[in-house]
Amino acid sequence: METTLHQQLKSRYCLPGSTSEQQLGAYRIDVVQGEHLIEVQCSSLAAIRDKIRDLAADYDMTIVKPVVRNRYVIQRKWSQTLSRSLSRTIGDWMDVFEEMVHFVTIFPQPRLTLELLLVDIEETRRPPKKRRSRKGYRVEDRKLVEVIDQRILRVPADLYSLLPTRLPEQFSTSEIAGILQVTRSFAQQIAYCLRESGAAEAIGKTGNAIQYQKVVPHSKAA
Repeated sequence: METTLHQQLKSRYCLPGSTSEQQLGAYRIDVVQGEHLIEVQCSSLAAIRDKIRDLAADYDMTIVKPVVRNRYVIQRKWSQTLSRSLSRTIGDWMDVFEEMVHFVTIFPQPRLTLELLLVDIEETRRPPKKRRSRKGYRVEDRKLVEVIDQRILRVPADLYSLLPTRLPEQFSTSEIAGILQVTRSFAQQIAYCLRESGAAEAIGKTGNAIQYQKVVPHSKAA
């Protein structure tokens, strides 16, 4: 079921002359602007990996991916609103690396753009249909509250724009963890994305730690 968030973001890109929900071969496209295809992906990037691989060779493609910063949780039961609260989990640009781990096999590509939107949303929750639901709730809908910021990813070096602190020219995963104040496992995910996309390369080891070197060509991003 399409969420309100998906509809709202899709409407932002439905310019005059464009069409929405158009069938193209085996795939349905959110927005078509001439030869330019736009996909709004609120769920995992991995879910559209094959679709993008098939289409990006022949079309200019933009993937619009919301990254949730603040989530206002609305608890509802029947027709009543029980509560509205701000989730304690605050998202940021680095969250994208958790998804890019499963997407760097097809990023970058010459005709592919990732447009990331940092957003605040409302999430409406209801009691689960199954009593033994692990989450204890089901999400009924998500709605856009505000678009806070934007990042454009076109070339490998653009991945560095997702980091809050500049990495040195050479680094290891332990240095990533220390500089960015993240766990070692998350630092390994970041290093993997940088290496597999071509934003960094392994240049040797210091003890058991792999050393990486930045590969930073001129970015085409705006």
